[in-house]
Amino acid sequence: MSQLPAFEHIPVLKDEVLQYLTFAEDHPVRLIDGTVGGGGHSAALLEKYPKLELLGIDRDDMALNAAGKRLAFAGSRVRLVRGCYADLAAIAVENGWDQVDGILLDIGVSSPQLDLPERGFSWRNDAVLDMRMDRRSELTAGRWLNRTGEAEMARVFREYGEIRRAGALAKKAVEMRENKPFAMTSDLVALSDAVLGRAKPGHLPHPTLVFQAVRIAVNDELRQLESGLKSALRMLVPGGRVAVISFHSLEDRIVKNFFRKESTACICPPGLPVCCCGHEAVLQTVTRHAVTAKEAEIAANSRCACARLRVAEKL
Repeated sequence: MSQLPAFEHIPVLKDEVLQYLTFAEDHPVRLIDGTVGGGGHSAALLEKYPKLELLGIDRDDMALNAAGKRLAFAGSRVRLVRGCYADLAAIAVENGWDQVDGILLDIGVSSPQLDLPERGFSWRNDAVLDMRMDRRSELTAGRWLNRTGEAEMARVFREYGEIRRAGALAKKAVEMRENKPFAMTSDLVALSDAVLGRAKPGHLPHPTLVFQAVRIAVNDELRQLESGLKSALRMLVPGGRVAVISFHSLEDRIVKNFFRKESTACICPPGLPVCCCGHEAVLQTVTRHAVTAKEAEIAANSRCACARLRVAEKL
């Protein structure tokens, strides 16, 4: 068996993260990196702030192994836990942390996950349909495609892949699996090609959108994001900041809407003479618009071109 490549992940928007997650260098600081990955962002923050303590969370065992090596220089200042950032509040309490000064979430699929054919995230290599971020989970992409009902499948293709012909795609998937169960990434590519054909020049390849939709469903990514943002809000001290990096419009929209809602004093429907919702603002947005990568970073790492960073501070 050939040895798998190392889990090497280039942190995107690293300078911008350091710009917005700022702390007093002479005071103890607690930070949760809810998607520690290969540890790139965390390493930069630990190097900059010698009194910073880090709780790094990730559901990918390969990522945690890489982070452990990358962050070994910080010794006891680092704790790494296998879990999902949706549960970051509970994980923090289990580790004796009741509040934190900062939270970082770099969400979505990572480059190493895409680049390792064995993980089944990419349509560019034929491999088993896996796509699990947490390989302890029983639900693989293949099982999802072979078990999910047509209506639910159409919803996933439509909402998570933003695919116009979602209904036709789901119908064809059901037809195909009756003859041969989905097993390999090439099977899913064949489904995409049969229904959607080739994308127009300048548009994302259709398999990219199909794989994105299935991946989000298998890993329950959008619900996890919503839960993670609520957990982050509970854990932050007043003045603490949460920074979120997203990579497509579905994620970014959830982050933007959450920050907007929690930084608004009243969320009553327009037209009511008096406020009756009782909602209070608990955040203030730090980044008015999403922060994107500079040209130099995009030139060095093209995958950061779609990255969006939003930051908010707890009141």
